Amino acid sequence: MSFANAVSSGMQAAFLLARGRSDGVQHVQADADGVRRSFWAMAVSAPAVICLQLIGWLQDTIPANAGQMLALEMMAYVVGWLGFVVLSFYIVPMFDAGPRWGRFIVVWNWCNVVENMLLVIGFIPGLLHAPAAIDQASQIITFGWALWIEWYATRVALSTNGLAAAALVILDQLIGLMLGGLNATLLGH
Repeated sequence: MSFANAVSSGMQAAFLLARGRSDGVQHVQADADGVRRSFWAMAVSAPAVICLQLIGWLQDTIPANAGQMLALEMMAYVVGWLGFVVLSFYIVPMFDAGPRWGRFIVVWNWCNVVENMLLVIGFIPGLLHAPAAIDQASQIITFGWALWIEWYATRVALSTNGLAAAALVILDQLIGLMLGGLNATLLGH
């Protein structure tokens, strides 16, 4: 399967799951090759992550150490993404879903692209100087939708209950918060 086909099928699955359609998981290749190819989602999602950092600077000021901050953000992005993958490999069997881990990771990888795009969209009203209430509502709605997508996709891909899916979503968010805190400490904020 080519890069274009892997991206196409992964994104089709993610967009279906983002709309609450469980048949999205049928569009992913869950074998070892499919899992490997699904990590292209990191590259596809990276522009949205960079965009989120730039939006933060546009809403405040561009710091003198912007290059260092962006480098740390991107390192945290990679470490957080891969860290969750490794931890989930050991945690998913605890939910009696070990054989479905590959399918889960493929779905999780591609859904991350949609989730990061949603987060960028949530900041657009603020960039357009919309009233604070609209800006904040947009951010809350898109962040909530992104969390829901991750929870729903996890539940469907692992064929597990909502509590197990929520535990994995919380783990993912905790990794991000921890790495964000570490970055702030390294930068002296």
